[in-house]
Amino acid sequence: MPNQPPEIVAAVDLGSNSFHMIVCSLMNGNLQTIDRLKEMVRLASGLDANNVLDENTQNRALACLERFGQRVRNFPPGSVRIVGTNTLRTAKNAGQFLIKAEQALNHPIHIISGIEEARLIYLGVAYSLSSNANLRLVMDIGGGSTEYIIGTDDTPKEKESLHMGCVSVSNAFFKDGRLSKNAFNQASLFAEQKLEPFQRKFQRNNWDEAIGASGSLRAIAKVLQATNWSNNGITRDGLDKLVIHINQCNHINELNLPELDAERLPVFTGGVAIVHATFKSLGIEQMTVADGALREGLIQDLLGRIYDHDMRSATVQSVAERYRTDKKHAARLKQTLSVMLEQLNADCSWANDENSVQFLNWAADLHEIGIDIAHSQYHKHGAYIIENGDLAGFSKQDQILLATIVRLHRRKFHRAFFDELPAPWNVHAPYLTLILRLAVLLHRNRQEHELPDFTIAIIKSRIYLQFPADWLNQSPLTHADLIQEADYLKSAGFKLEFV
Repeated sequence: MPNQPPEIVAAVDLGSNSFHMIVCSLMNGNLQTIDRLKEMVRLASGLDANNVLDENTQNRALACLERFGQRVRNFPPGSVRIVGTNTLRTAKNAGQFLIKAEQALNHPIHIISGIEEARLIYLGVAYSLSSNANLRLVMDIGGGSTEYIIGTDDTPKEKESLHMGCVSVSNAFFKDGRLSKNAFNQASLFAEQKLEPFQRKFQRNNWDEAIGASGSLRAIAKVLQATNWSNNGITRDGLDKLVIHINQCNHINELNLPELDAERLPVFTGGVAIVHATFKSLGIEQMTVADGALREGLIQDLLGRIYDHDMRSATVQSVAERYRTDKKHAARLKQTLSVMLEQLNADCSWANDENSVQFLNWAADLHEIGIDIAHSQYHKHGAYIIENGDLAGFSKQDQILLATIVRLHRRKFHRAFFDELPAPWNVHAPYLTLILRLAVLLHRNRQEHELPDFTIAIIKSRIYLQFPADWLNQSPLTHADLIQEADYLKSAGFKLEFV
């Protein structure tokens, strides 16, 4: 992150139905929204039966991102957060699309899990509402997933993301806009089945108020108000009247509902089916609709990173505690890594990069979590936990990067793992992992006494370590470990030299 907070920040949400962007001025920690952009791209409609995103949909999405890019392309690094949600989680060719999308926006795009999406949605809703002690049920219907969260103030307590959305349900049950009572009942039953395992967790007696947070829910609330079927958000009675109206029509073009814009029409009925099923399953009688959603949550999360309250750091500490890591040992490693980075930063750009240092320190905190599973191959167990866990604040790319460093911090050093990382990590991560390996090696005896003053230099694929005269002779185990390490690194094209 820049040392001086940026004057303008932005967040972009590449949703399965719509792409959203919010731009805010940032002065003395206070946000002021100065621009909002939204385009209905319907990314989820471009997924074929094999979960491949078709070319026409990609081109439509990229044209939108070119327009968004005109607004944020020249913003400084670290001032824009862009995330992809359900469709980009699902699409097998998401990687190729992301390369072109990042070129259009000139900022990195991160894919987030459904649970992380739920956390950020709740953060956005909490920001848009006045603070109170009520337990809130927050519901957000996207194009491909629906999130349910229970929380109080700005803290989510329960989070779930279900694989159903207004686009996917509309495409599955209301093909070509055709409507029938049977189709609606089937769509509603499908949503109820998705909710069934979580019904007890989110039922009415577990929260005080229900809040909706998405275009689908806003559209339903507007329709209910305009038809006088509800005068206070979305009510069970109003929803029932809307369902009766839908079931009297044979096609979406016959709906003729006031305040329902043409763009929303193709996915409206799928959204209604999900809401109807949710009200029925969870015992909801009334739901208000908030302005805040995922993009507002992204902005709040970005502010945390700018002002040194990165959620990811809190998550790392929580995971370290859960897996009972040796905190003193991790602190020793981080101290030695700091000494190394200070010597390397003149010649190695990655050693002077705040993001690199952050990931390296997180890896030092978590490199031994796998021991709680089994000591044998613990680096692999730890990497699996990091890559596959629900880690608040982390994107999928973040988790894969951190998992790769932990996976390769000992034993064989497979260069191929790094080749699969996005730039610049495919270049930087091997070096970060390399110095973590050396720090772990030098602290293998886990004793409190400090290491001697040593120097380190890295020039391309050559690593030079120099210790005080005769120290290696007096430390035969470390000497033997360095010889073994040189052998590991040699097979990966690095040469470790030490005296």
